[in-house]
Amino acid sequence: MKFNIEIYSDGAVISDMIAMKEAGLISGFTTNPSLMKQAGVTDYMSFVQEALGKIEGMPISFEVFGDDFATMEKEALKLAALGNNVFVKIPIMNTRGESSIPLIKKLSDLGLKLNITALMTEKQVQDTVDALTTGVESIVSVFAGRIADTGVHPEPFVKKSVEICHRKEGVKLLWASTREVLNIVQAQDLGVDIITVPPALLNKLSMYHKDLNTLSLETVQTFNKDIKALGFTILD
Repeated sequence: MKFNIEIYSDGAVISDMIAMKEAGLISGFTTNPSLMKQAGVTDYMSFVQEALGKIEGMPISFEVFGDDFATMEKEALKLAALGNNVFVKIPIMNTRGESSIPLIKKLSDLGLKLNITALMTEKQVQDTVDALTTGVESIVSVFAGRIADTGVHPEPFVKKSVEICHRKEGVKLLWASTREVLNIVQAQDLGVDIITVPPALLNKLSMYHKDLNTLSLETVQTFNKDIKALGFTILD
């Protein structure tokens, strides 16, 4: 299968990252604190160093942990110094709702590769792109899946975000919080540059364009297998 969109693996399990790289399915990686918690990561910098060693040369995003901008800045500089393939993830705001835009501009002006995360409004996208330095590699991550969770169709927002991001050299739009394989097709059709996908969903790519009659039969066979395993009867 061949998609005209970059696919990044989203997770914090080193073995999964290695498997996805070896499978040749992806061209980069993203991580975040919640995924690290799920994976049982206990030492952030050890995880970062191991990940960089195992997936050498591929772009990977690591998020700052600070909730004040002075701390975020120090963390960003430390993470960026670890490798040319490192993108530093900066949330669009802190937990008090204070905008990260001044910090984003400062770090981008210094030439840091940034991945601005948790964007869900057109204004956030526009303000971010305005703050990014022309020609510096940058990623703008819009959380399309979380928008869809609210009952709002994300495609109009994503389409507009593509237009905004592509007005500035070096800026790529990333579709985040992917829920299903169909999202890859949607993102590709909208002109999105990158989509980040969890390993469990990447493993479903073998179903891409699978014959639906075959899939229907396999589903019935699975039900039948589980019926036998349950040992239940309806008729005595």
